[in-house]
Order: sequence, then C-alpha cells, then structure tokens
Amino acid sequence: MMKKQALNDLTFLDIDEKLKVNEEALQNLRFQKALQQLENPIKINHLKKEIAQLKTIKKEFNLGLRTKKDDK
Repeated sequence: MMKKQALNDLTFLDIDEKLKVNEEALQNLRFQKALQQLENPIKINHLKKEIAQLKTIKKEFNLGLRTKKDDK
C-alpha cells in the first residue's frame, strides 16, 4: 500500500496506470478468495482503500482542485 504523500506526488497519467493495475490485482485476489487459495484476506481491504484514494485524487484533478503535474 502506498503512503499518502507518494499518492499525492503521482501525475494524472500515473494515477490512471496505478488504478488499472490495482483493479486487476483486486480481481485476481477475489478469484483466489473464491477458490480458497487466498493467504491474506486483509490485502483485499488494503487494495480497495488504495483504489478509493486513487479515484478521489483523479476526481480532484477532473474538478480542477488539483493541478495536473504532467501539463507543466
């Protein structure tokens, strides 16, 4: 799980990429859980929280509350 400061330092494009990777990882963890092969079920909660944080930051970029660092 990334720290808050590391999330804040990401560019808009990095956020999109990280979001895509996390959503795929969450899907894989859910498959493992369904097949009862998941060793640490807490990982799902951490990943869901990080996805929510990334979506919030992305929404702030879209609303103009944050400046896009990759535009500079």
